[in-house]
Amino acid sequence: MGKVGFGVAAAAAVVACAVAAAVVGRRVKSRRKWRKVVGVLWEFEENCGTKVSRLKQVVDAMAVEMHAGLASEGGSKLKMLLTFVDHLPNGTERGVYYALHLGGTNFRVLRVHLGGRRSSIIRHDVERKPIPEHLMTSTIEDLFDFIAESLKEFVEKETDEDSDTLSVTRRELGFTFSFPVKQTSVSSGVLMKWTKGFTIRDMIGKDVCDCLQQALSRQGLDMHVTSLVNDTVGTLALGHYNDEDTVAAVIFGTGTNACYFERADAIIKCQGLAMSSGGMVVNMEWGNFWSSHLPRTSYDIELDSDSPNPNDQGFEKMISGMYLGEIVRRIILRMSQESDVFGPISSSLLRPFVLRTPMMSTMHEDESPDLSEVARILEDVLGIRDVPLKVRKLIVNICDVVTRRAARLAAAGIIGILKKIGRDGSGGVAGGRSKAQSSNKLRRTVVAVEGGLYSNYRMFREYLNEAVAEILGDELAPFVELKVTEDGSGIGAALLAASYSSVGDRG
Repeated sequence: MGKVGFGVAAAAAVVACAVAAAVVGRRVKSRRKWRKVVGVLWEFEENCGTKVSRLKQVVDAMAVEMHAGLASEGGSKLKMLLTFVDHLPNGTERGVYYALHLGGTNFRVLRVHLGGRRSSIIRHDVERKPIPEHLMTSTIEDLFDFIAESLKEFVEKETDEDSDTLSVTRRELGFTFSFPVKQTSVSSGVLMKWTKGFTIRDMIGKDVCDCLQQALSRQGLDMHVTSLVNDTVGTLALGHYNDEDTVAAVIFGTGTNACYFERADAIIKCQGLAMSSGGMVVNMEWGNFWSSHLPRTSYDIELDSDSPNPNDQGFEKMISGMYLGEIVRRIILRMSQESDVFGPISSSLLRPFVLRTPMMSTMHEDESPDLSEVARILEDVLGIRDVPLKVRKLIVNICDVVTRRAARLAAAGIIGILKKIGRDGSGGVAGGRSKAQSSNKLRRTVVAVEGGLYSNYRMFREYLNEAVAEILGDELAPFVELKVTEDGSGIGAALLAASYSSVGDRG
């Protein structure tokens, strides 16, 4: 080989080595970036640990906080509000009853035809109407007149069958009012504050049922408001109507809450109140539960700090549908800040709550070979394009960790209720145990569950049920059943109206 040829070959070799070195360098750099991203997930997963031993600590903390909240006002983060519902529908209710559910920007009216035996709802009719936006900031008279007028139109649609069933012309109404209320009887309660965009000042401190009753009278409706409940209590009423072993109800939706039937001697702060059946339904407001045993991460701390209600609703912010998608978004943002594996940070990724939990569940449960739904949502919602398959799999893993933690903590909360009333096999906690409970540990127990997070998110539901079985153990788990209850917030209010129409207001 001549000098020229040798020189060319040597130059080519140098170039080849340089190219190879560059390729290797890019690969090393790429691996480092990937390790950083995966490290974020590993760190989060480690901090989200929900081993059974830890879940049992949450169970114990929930039961203790329940006891403290029942013992005195302000004794616990759990409000443990007395509902004055001292008995639940038992299946003997007969006739046609109405219900009104005022929640967020919509309200519903219902007519329920009961057949006089357990789980015998002959028919129920529902009509949903939006609340005009201006009425959310107007006066209580304007708002309730609009609702009463809509209710009157609904009543006038009674069929001949309905009219024949009504033995008297006066109709009775259950009212589900999904705002903070301090109740003074089963059919009266004072509004504490508005939420969900309502700012009607002239109703604060007024009795909710009185305001509605006056509006009904102005419309010429001969209708009596028999019961005032929140949606969780309505779910318990419908659950118990369908199955007498139902002792508690939990809602897993945008928000979360729980209620249960407590014995009178355990409700220390209500001594002196007459209760027909020796107990009362307690609205826990468990979204505000907190314990040092909850696996809180930096993402939870930042989310809470950025929220309109910092240091409030800590449990809800870890387990409810309002927040799960937001936690996932914050983790993806952190990864994007650590590495460019997602490309440039988009303006959408910086937007709080842009990733809703239903979108998150779609990504989590994407079973397509190339995770096409994950790619679509990343692009359409978060502005992240051209994501490799291994990155899409990473996103699924993030969703899995967030959902698994939420579901397992929710399960611990449920078992905490059962522990308090002696239905978890432990005999209960102080103030929450009777001789009958101690001697009959293996008693069938049903918890009514409502809400889209549980009903529509399969992985959340599976993880929750799995954790309930793990906490209870093989001996007790078969005796505890979670039953989906649909529209308990509406039908349950009508059932309570029927239940209290025959015995009167015992508040």
